[in-house]
Amino acid sequence: FMKMDMRTGTILEAEAVPKSNKLLKFKVDTGIDTRTILSGIAKHYSPEEMVGKQVTILMNLAPRKIMGIESQGMILMAEDHDGKLRLIQPNEVTQNGMGIS
Repeated sequence: FMKMDMRTGTILEAEAVPKSNKLLKFKVDTGIDTRTILSGIAKHYSPEEMVGKQVTILMNLAPRKIMGIESQGMILMAEDHDGKLRLIQPNEVTQNGMGIS
């Protein structure tokens, strides 16, 4: 757990990934930089409802190309009993880049 770099960030832009019914592409302000992050949550959230949300990001994953787009992290989610994905968010607005411990 201590090796994972989890931080808060705010979604600046969100769009569906062409030719995918699962992936959304995000531009996220991490407080350190702005990153592109892909997430397979399109069946649970629309791009429009994600813009402006503060989320928890796993920052220190190796970049990975998915459908030709480089993803530079992971947005953390929890799955409820019905299979619905829920954002893991701070209960108060925080500065982007704050570490999770």
